[in-house]
Amino acid sequence: MGGPPTQRPAQHPEKDDVTMRGETMPLPVGLLTLQGDYERHQQMLGRIGRETLAVRRPAELAQVGALVIPGGESTTLSRLIDRSGLRQPLLDFAASGKPILGTCAGVIMLSRGLVNETHPDWHGVQPLGLLDVTVERNGFGRQIDSFTEPVEVVADLARNHSCHAVYIRAPRIADVGPDAEIIARRPDGEVVGVRQGNLIGLTFHPELGDDGRFHELLG
Repeated sequence: MGGPPTQRPAQHPEKDDVTMRGETMPLPVGLLTLQGDYERHQQMLGRIGRETLAVRRPAELAQVGALVIPGGESTTLSRLIDRSGLRQPLLDFAASGKPILGTCAGVIMLSRGLVNETHPDWHGVQPLGLLDVTVERNGFGRQIDSFTEPVEVVADLARNHSCHAVYIRAPRIADVGPDAEIIARRPDGEVVGVRQGNLIGLTFHPELGDDGRFHELLG
C-alpha cells in the first residue's frame, strides 16, 4: 500500500502572489462589474498579459491583487457599492496598498468630494474619499459632447510623452490636493489624470484606446 498523503505547504492568503511550479504568479486584476463598461478593461488587461476576475461582492475582492473601477453612471455605481456591502471592503483594499485604477465614474468614486452639483440625485453619490481631488460630474458635457484628443503624460509613463484619450460624459477634476500627483494633462494644461500612492484616477477612458501604460500601473 502507498504511504500517507503528501502534505501540502500551508497557504498564505495575505500574500498578493500565488506560487505555481516554482514561479510567482500575480493575483488577477479585479474588475468591479456592478455597472459600466468593464469588458473593454478586461480586453486591455488581456492584451498586456493580465488575468482578470469579476468583483461583485467582498469575497471576490479578497481574491485579487489590484482593482479597476470602470466608467458608468456614478449615482448607480455608488448605490450598488453600498447594496453589495463593498464600501468598507473597498476602503480596506485601498488601505492595504493594492493598486486601484478609477476611470471616468471610477475617479468620481475615488475622489474626496463633488463640486457644482445641482441635480436632485447628487446626494445619491457617496465618494469613497480616497483620492485627494474634487470632481465635477459630466464636466465635459453630455454623451453628444464626447470627444478624443492627445494628452500629455508624466515622464515615467511617457513612451512618446502623450497618449490618445477618449472622453464620454467625462468628469472634470476641479481641484488637486497636496497628496495627489498630476500624471496627465490636456493640451491646454487641464489636469485629467492623477496618482496618489497606489491609487490612479483618470477622467478619460484609456481602455478605449490601444495604449496599456495606465493598466500596467496595476502591477
